[in-house]
Amino acid sequence: MEKTEVEVLVVPFVSQGHLNQLLHLARLLSSYNLPIHIVSTTTHSRQAKLRIHGWNPTSATNIHFHELKTPKFESPPPDPNAPTKFPSHLFPSFQLPSHLREPFAELLAEIAPKTRRVIIINDYLMSTVVQDVVSYENAEAYVFHCASAFTTYSYFWEGKGKPCLEDVESYKQLTKVPAFEGSVPPEFIESIMTHSVCETFNSGNIHDTCKVFDEKFIEFLANEGLSGNTKQWALGPFNPVAINDNKDLIEKRHKTLEWLDKQAQDSVIYVSFGTTTSLSDDEIRELANGLENSQHKFIWVLRDADKGDIFDGEVRRVELPEGFEERIEETGLVVREWAPQLEILAHPATGGFMSHCGWNSCMESITMGVPIAAWPMHSDQPRNATLVLEVLKIGISVRDWECRGELVTSLTIETRIRKLMGSDEGDEMRKRASKLGVDVRRSVEKGGISRMEIDSFISHITR
Repeated sequence: MEKTEVEVLVVPFVSQGHLNQLLHLARLLSSYNLPIHIVSTTTHSRQAKLRIHGWNPTSATNIHFHELKTPKFESPPPDPNAPTKFPSHLFPSFQLPSHLREPFAELLAEIAPKTRRVIIINDYLMSTVVQDVVSYENAEAYVFHCASAFTTYSYFWEGKGKPCLEDVESYKQLTKVPAFEGSVPPEFIESIMTHSVCETFNSGNIHDTCKVFDEKFIEFLANEGLSGNTKQWALGPFNPVAINDNKDLIEKRHKTLEWLDKQAQDSVIYVSFGTTTSLSDDEIRELANGLENSQHKFIWVLRDADKGDIFDGEVRRVELPEGFEERIEETGLVVREWAPQLEILAHPATGGFMSHCGWNSCMESITMGVPIAAWPMHSDQPRNATLVLEVLKIGISVRDWECRGELVTSLTIETRIRKLMGSDEGDEMRKRASKLGVDVRRSVEKGGISRMEIDSFISHITR
């Protein structure tokens, strides 16, 4: 039997933000003519393909989806009135990886004998699933970390007691990171700790970040030996940096893009809080009033957080203040379904992004050169916000993390929007964000730092 040279197995965690990043990475790797196998549950594979934007995963003939069967799980609705914003309702789906080790091992046993080398790229939170990699001499596993190097290193630094660093500027930036308490519940921390098993088989670490702005912290992680290995690759941005928005194909364009075509450059603020945040009725009322009173153009993606199975059952329809949608007909657009965020951020009319600061959203905004109004909700988001605000200086804070238990008023929202979208300070942030976006997009061109990084990684795994 003739063996193939190298095959790549990509194993994402089952949350949308993780699925999205590794599906984008699969696109990048497939451009090097490597066979790519994406391994997930049936439900989450379908979800990832449905929501991807900027390219069509079914058009890549060397990307193969392996949908592993798992037990049926109950998917409770999100609670918009929960005391914290962490999506605890997703815990049942977060347990699915415990059922995937055996079917993954069977797939690995099928592929490994047919190829010279098997490369596994697994989300850190799927490390227990892929641990049978140690049974194969021709298999290597690389751990994917789904946040910026700044955020990932901040956890290390904090765990070591926040030591002083020779790099005074980096030390000052790290001291501005908010406390970890309240961002993740204890039971999820316990789950995270089980995946430290990867330290026994990790061949290197992959990050969806770019050395244009994160190089110092990539070097810090290399010095620390992240997850048991000093090798680090900053392969980002994973998301496409050039959007093919063909206006001749009007019937295929989303209504938000049609609406943006009619707006002036940098005049619209895009508002979206990702897939794991549900706003309470009070929060929605204040946000609606703040947007209306700001008198700036806006697109507001108003969706409840995902359930564990987005294809199962009804979704809460959020009620807006009476007459709101009629009053803002000329100035705003409310979208209640999935929206093409990457294309919206890439549109010249978009001049700001009010965001929860999930890492996908941050990277897409950075890539497209759009400044951020930061409103972090949970997990790594407060630290991503620190990177945006204190390190890159391309945004403003809507609500400080220390005040997360307080209701953000419409007056605060109105004031922050006006500062970002209608002040000299906001214009300066937009200039910095625009320049950073240009530098990041250039980094993926031939000779650019990100292009050289991914070339280096491909050379390493195909050696």
